[in-house]
Amino acid sequence: MSAFNKDDHMCFACSPRNPIGLHLQFSLEDGVCRTTFTAGEVHQGWNGCMHGGLIATLLDEVMAQWLWLQGIAGMTAEMTTRFSRPVPVGVPLEVTARQTGGRGRLFELAAEIALPDGQVPVHARAKFLKV
Repeated sequence: MSAFNKDDHMCFACSPRNPIGLHLQFSLEDGVCRTTFTAGEVHQGWNGCMHGGLIATLLDEVMAQWLWLQGIAGMTAEMTTRFSRPVPVGVPLEVTARQTGGRGRLFELAAEIALPDGQVPVHARAKFLKV
């Protein structure tokens, strides 16, 4: 089994085969990778708020998928996440990523989560290395 074969993996974020995964689906248009997710009660940290580790997972995965959808296999080398307010459960979230820089094997990306009213409670920046 290849680590980069999407047909046979169990990625927690995107695999449809992982029974406890997030089952995210992605699209890439005009240089922006997108997915949507609505957190449920099982995704909570504090009551009514999505767990911060799962928020970081959403952001990391949308950036990794930005690469993957362009035929680039890459792994996160560094990620900084900034939280400005809680992310509520039960609300549809739009998660987006775009490239901000990089050269050679290094890709720099940024991602954010937007609430339906347009507020951005969290964003991230990351460096990925092509493998």
